[in-house]
Amino acid sequence: MHVGHLRSTIIGDAVARTLEFLGNKVIRANHVGDWGTQFGMLIAYLEKMQNEHASEMELQDLEAFYREAKKHYDEDPAFAEKARNYVVKLQGGDEYCRAMWKKLVDITMQQNQRNYDRLNVTLTDKDVMGESLYNPMLPGIVADLKAQGLAVEDDGALVVYLDEFQNKEGNPMGVIVQKKDGGFLYTTTDIAAAKYRFETLNADRALVFSDSRQSQHMQQAWLITRKAGYVPDDFSLEHKNFGMMLGKDGKPFKTRSGGTVKLADLLDEAVERAGVLINEKNADLSDEEKARVIDAVGIGAVKYADLSKNRTTDYVFDWDNMLSFEGNTAPYMQYAYTRIHSIFTKADVDLNSLAEAPILLNDDKERALAVKLLQFEEAVSGVAKEGAPHILCGYLYELAGAFSSFYEHCPILNATDEVKASRLKLALLTQRTLKQGLDLLGIKTVEKM
Repeated sequence: MHVGHLRSTIIGDAVARTLEFLGNKVIRANHVGDWGTQFGMLIAYLEKMQNEHASEMELQDLEAFYREAKKHYDEDPAFAEKARNYVVKLQGGDEYCRAMWKKLVDITMQQNQRNYDRLNVTLTDKDVMGESLYNPMLPGIVADLKAQGLAVEDDGALVVYLDEFQNKEGNPMGVIVQKKDGGFLYTTTDIAAAKYRFETLNADRALVFSDSRQSQHMQQAWLITRKAGYVPDDFSLEHKNFGMMLGKDGKPFKTRSGGTVKLADLLDEAVERAGVLINEKNADLSDEEKARVIDAVGIGAVKYADLSKNRTTDYVFDWDNMLSFEGNTAPYMQYAYTRIHSIFTKADVDLNSLAEAPILLNDDKERALAVKLLQFEEAVSGVAKEGAPHILCGYLYELAGAFSSFYEHCPILNATDEVKASRLKLALLTQRTLKQGLDLLGIKTVEKM
């Protein structure tokens, strides 16, 4: 996995968590690219490695494995011919090729799962519904599109012409659903996926989280899906597109050498930078506490920096901003939570005793905090409706700010018993709301920082 996989993973996870929190049944579908012509090349290279008794460890760096396979494909005609033959055999169900393909997919998903676990997202191997799942359905779909008169032959390929989209000449745009060599395209797969999600999964709403550059592709695939009658008009197909992660130069985020940034390397650096930060701020934590805090702050910073931005816009990846304890950042939110926790430690009060305590709103800051607490439902509903976690991030930041102002102007521990109980209850509700909100975003809280 590289950084390009980060946004779909964490945005989709936050929305799935939120929908479940609101009582919806959510089926996670991890649409991985586990099928296609590249697997002929990868199978041929895996075979070469095994014949040379190469170490299994070489497969642990999948990016390097892919680069080497591509190099052999480009430079060795015999290897390239074997790779092309393996594609045909794989698509035809050849047992040997299927076994090699499965090995490659299993290793890939095992490595992906480690990233999912580090990111604290709720995806598991049971959620994988990759392109290979839909492959057996594609010939039938293409045949049906042809039978309905939607797909017509054009220069050997099967094409659906859409009046709703025009090419440069102003003519209906053609969308290829089967190439002249018999191969299928992403459009065909996405048509099958929409059909499967309605007919087999019995969903009433399908949300797809992918790059904004796929917007037209998704619109066309789903338009064909509806024209073919595979889903009814009231089946909601929603492309929750997102912008790109950019470097400080305004270009797509890359390594200094211009290469793709591995997600695991990014998370390693986040934890390393958080370690420096936490060691400077609190050297009194035990090693176990420190490790837990550093991980929560580092991973949380990367996630929150992404989730707090409007989903549809590009954003600049900036370590200094995301790890700051000021502004709309994970460290600020996590510190706000621990700050409230420390109040209860000092108050030495039984939280259960606050259950029956009346809330008194005599001060403007008390009222402002209470009003902000009541807006939690609105924020959560916004995330569920729009598929936009930044709505919740913005709310939590405002809530933390309202509490900070309340705490500054409304003494808690020195107040009279009745006022003290009321203000402690407001603090408790704020703490619980912050924790619940951050949990919906998949961001961990800590009690010490």
